[in-house]
Amino acid sequence: MLTNNQNVLNWVDEMVNLCKPDKVVWIDGSETQLKLLKEEAIKTKEMIELSQEKLPGCLLHRTQPNDVARVEDRTFICSKSKDDAGPTNNWCDPKEMYEKLTPLFDGVMKGRTMYIIPYSMGPIGSPMAKVGVEITDSIYVVLNMNIMTRMGKSAFENLDENSNDFVRGLHSKANVDPDNRYIVQFPEDNTIWSINSAYGGNVLLGKKCFALRIASYQGKNEGWMAEHMLILGIENPKGEVKYVAAAFPSACGKTNLAMLIPPEIYKDQGYKVWTVGDDIAWIKPGEDGRLYAINPENGFFGVAPGTSAKSNFNALESTKKNTIFTNVAHDLENNTVWWEGLNDSPPENAMDWTGKPWNGKKSEVKGAHPNSRFTAPAKNCPCISPEFDNPQGVPLSAIIFGGRRAKTAPLVYQAFDWEHGVFVGATMASETTAAATGEVGVVRRDPMAMLPFCGYHMGDYFKHWLDMGKKISDKAPKIFNVNWFRTDENGKFIWPGFGDNMRVLAWILDRCDGKACAVKTEIGYEPRPEDINTQGLDLDSDIIKDLLSVDRDLWKKEADEIEKFFAQFGNRLPEEMKSQLKNLKDRLS
Repeated sequence: MLTNNQNVLNWVDEMVNLCKPDKVVWIDGSETQLKLLKEEAIKTKEMIELSQEKLPGCLLHRTQPNDVARVEDRTFICSKSKDDAGPTNNWCDPKEMYEKLTPLFDGVMKGRTMYIIPYSMGPIGSPMAKVGVEITDSIYVVLNMNIMTRMGKSAFENLDENSNDFVRGLHSKANVDPDNRYIVQFPEDNTIWSINSAYGGNVLLGKKCFALRIASYQGKNEGWMAEHMLILGIENPKGEVKYVAAAFPSACGKTNLAMLIPPEIYKDQGYKVWTVGDDIAWIKPGEDGRLYAINPENGFFGVAPGTSAKSNFNALESTKKNTIFTNVAHDLENNTVWWEGLNDSPPENAMDWTGKPWNGKKSEVKGAHPNSRFTAPAKNCPCISPEFDNPQGVPLSAIIFGGRRAKTAPLVYQAFDWEHGVFVGATMASETTAAATGEVGVVRRDPMAMLPFCGYHMGDYFKHWLDMGKKISDKAPKIFNVNWFRTDENGKFIWPGFGDNMRVLAWILDRCDGKACAVKTEIGYEPRPEDINTQGLDLDSDIIKDLLSVDRDLWKKEADEIEKFFAQFGNRLPEEMKSQLKNLKDRLS
C-alpha cells in the first residue's frame, strides 16, 4: 500500500472483492518495478523488445484486430438525469449501467494480477493537478500510464489523507469481446469503468476519459476548464514568450502546430517555438485574473502513420527512446518499426500490425494500422517548453479554434469579443475528406473539438465558457479562428501550412499586443493582405486576398446550418448563442 487515505483503500478493497484477482500489485513508479514488468511483458510476448541500440527502451505491442480505436458507440456518460448528459452523448442510467457491468467484472481477474496505479494529471504539487487511481489487469496499461502520467507513489502527494477527490478507474481487458465492450464515465461519482478493450484510447483512463470527460464536469462545478487543446509558447527575439491554446478536430494539423518549427525568416531573427502540450489543456483563472493552462499529461499518444522527419520532425524525435509503439509494422531485419508515411523505404522482411509476414515492397496491405500509435515521453521532444512542469501553468494570450474548410472560413479572423469567440468555438466545423468517408465536403460540427469528450450537456458547456469570460473580463485571452485548408478552383491547398503557420500566429500575437492592424468584416476582424508576412513564399497579394475573402452567400448557408445544429440543445442553449447567431445573420444581410 502506498497511501493511508481510507477512501482509496476502501474503494480498492471493493474492486479486489469484485474482480477476484490471484495477486494484487501496487504500482510505486520505481525503475526496479517497471523493469520487472517490462521483462514479464516481453517474456509472455505481450510486448516485443526492439533494438536497444537503435531504439533504446522501446517496445512494440499489437492489439486484436477488433480493438484498434476509440469506440464512440460504446462510450457512455452516465449521469442521474438524461438531460444532464445532453443530446451529443450516449446516456444510460447509472444504476442500470452498474447492474449491467458488475457481472462482467465479477471474477474477471481470476488467474490474473491486478495492478493498482496511482497517478497525477498535472505536475506533482500543482494546485491545478488532480489524482486518479486506475485498477487494471494489463501490463501494457501500466507501462503506457507511466509515460502518459506522473505515475506512482508521488501522485498521492497531491491527495490529502482524508480527501475523496480522486478519480476511480477500473479496467479489465477481460476477453476483448467487442459485444461486451464498454467505456463508461460516471461523472457524478468520479468514476470510470472500461472493459473488453486493450487499446490505448479506451484503457489509458487518465487520457480522454478522465482528462476531458470527467474533468470537464469537475471544471464546470469547480470554476475551471478542461479542453481538447494544444498549448504552445512563442518566444520573440527579445526572449519574451507568449502562450496560446488551440483546438482542432482530427485531421486538422493539431500535433504539427503543437510542435511547429518556424520558417527560416523567423528562425534567423531568433524566434523559437515551445511545446507545452499537444492534446489537452486544463485552464484556470490565476490570482492576477488571467487564464493559466497546464498540460495534465506527461507524454504524447500520437498517430504514427504520416509522421515523418518532414511532416513533424519533433514528434518523430520524441519516439527515439523509451517509447511504446502500438499496431505498427515490425522491421525484422533491423528490429525496428515502420509505418506508412515514415519514409519511402518500407522493409521487405517484416511483420505487419497483425503479426503476419509482410513485404513492404510487394504487399498491397498496409504494414501499420491507420490508427497505429506511439506513446512517447514529452521530455523527449526537442522543443518541449522549459515551463512544462510549472505547477502554476502558463498565462494564455490567445485561444485559437480551427477546422478544415475548402471555401467558407478565411485563413484567420479574430472574434469581436469573448462572447462572440464562444460562438465561434461553438460553431466550429470541418469538412470530411474522401479518404475519411467516401464523401467530400460533408460538414461536421465539433464545438471546441469537444463533441466526443464533453462529460455533460453541451448547452451547459457553452454557458460555462460564457461564465468564465465574465470572471476574467478585461484580462481574457483574445479568440481567433484559423483555416489552413482553403482550396483553389483545382481543389489544391492555397496556404502552405506546417511551419509557415507561424506567419499567422505572428499576426495573432501582434493583435493581442495591440500592434497589428485589422479590418472589420461580417464574421470578425481580419488582417489586411499586407499584414501577413509572406516573405519567401510564392504567394502574391491577390492570393492572400483570396485566402482572406468572406463569401456572404456561403456564410448565409453557414448561418442556416448553425441554426439547425443549435436546435438540438433546446432550452439549454444559452440566450447569448441565439443572439450571436442573430447578429451574424443581421451583418450578412
